[in-house]
Amino acid sequence: MTVRFYTKTNCPLCDKALLILEELQEEIDFTIEERDIYTNDQWLEAYGVMIPVVQVNGEDLQYGIIDQNDLRKRLLTFFE
Repeated sequence: MTVRFYTKTNCPLCDKALLILEELQEEIDFTIEERDIYTNDQWLEAYGVMIPVVQVNGEDLQYGIIDQNDLRKRLLTFFE
């Protein structure tokens, strides 16, 4: 499974969210595809005020302040 992670540089919330994703990778098998919103106008328009955004299969699972426990539960639903 691939988790799309919409982010930008110099974003403390993004840095914290990435650490959460990396910790969850120790429990759940997925890859992280980082997408810098400043490299694509569509991403910037869609996610500019929401980042960080965690997305799987086109579904935004969480954005802004990422909660590790809630995200774990959401990710595990893809393996049921």
